[in-house]
Amino acid sequence: MNKFLYRFLQCTWGCAQTLIGALLYLCHLHNKHYQYENAVVTEWNYEYSVSLGMFLFVTKQEKVKGGFDQLILHEYGHTFQSLLLGPLYMFVIGFPSMLWLRLPVFQKMRKKKKISYYSFYTEKWADDLGGKINR
Repeated sequence: MNKFLYRFLQCTWGCAQTLIGALLYLCHLHNKHYQYENAVVTEWNYEYSVSLGMFLFVTKQEKVKGGFDQLILHEYGHTFQSLLLGPLYMFVIGFPSMLWLRLPVFQKMRKKKKISYYSFYTEKWADDLGGKINR
């Protein structure tokens, strides 16, 4: 996808999540930043990663136990969910994904039943989109 069109859509149709991502980016100016395809990547010290519009915030490469490239692809897939869903992104993807990650009831269930975090619909879809974009 054309860089201008990607960023234009993220700043209009996906403006809510892109605005939050831009503010978070400003709060982490001291971190390492680079571009991946059309997205802006920030490596941070948190144990989780998040995509907000065209901004990706990922666990520092040295903290990822293998598969850093896969992590970037996955988070990039979330940016295309943002492009597709626009203002619905936070409700359809963001909040459910955050709850799936952080709520103790889901953490216990995943551990007990040995369910991958990436089996949740938001995460499977991001993996699919990230993989298709990079082909």
